[in-house]
Formats: sequence, structure tokens, C-alpha cells
Amino acid sequence: MRVIPRRRVDIYTVTDAHRPMSEDIDHRQRRYLVSMGIRTACFLLALFLTGHAPLWVVGVLIVGALVLPYVSVVFANGGREPESVAHFDERESPNRNEISGRPPEIQS
Repeated sequence: MRVIPRRRVDIYTVTDAHRPMSEDIDHRQRRYLVSMGIRTACFLLALFLTGHAPLWVVGVLIVGALVLPYVSVVFANGGREPESVAHFDERESPNRNEISGRPPEIQS
């Protein structure tokens, strides 16, 4: 009797799914808004501290206000972040034995 090897069937579970696109967009928008808030704070602090703080402090704040928009846009448009997916499937485990014998037949 010749044994026909069975094909391994791919099983997809809900845990393999990525986050919804709307959730990803919300996350990127929040990160962008926080960065723009920091930029605005740098600009306003540079404006108010001019003449009252050392020149290098004002310079750092101005550079921050000029560089943050570029960095924020690059990160916001970067796309989806890679996610670590939890795997509950232990098909590859070396301790598992294959089931021998014929597969059950469907009776009608």
C-alpha cells in the first residue's frame, strides 16, 4: 500500500492579523501632533527668551523649531510600523509527533 503524503495546510488565526489601518493612522497623527507641539514650544521659548537667556540656548531652540517639522513629516509618512506577531501555533515544535494511520473518512 502506497502512502500519499499530506500537504501541510496553512492556518491563519486572528492573532496573525495586523492592526487596522485606521488605528495605525491615528497613532501616526498623534505622534505628529505631539512633535508639532514640541516645535511650537521651541519657537515660543526662543521668542520669549531672546535677550534673557544665553545665545546658545536660543540657538538650540531655533534649530529645534526648524528641524522638527522635517523629522515629523518623515516619521508620519513612514508607513506602518513592523509588529511582532504572537505565534500560538507550535507545529514546528520538535517534541510533537506526527499522527500515523489513515485519515478518517467521511461517511454519508
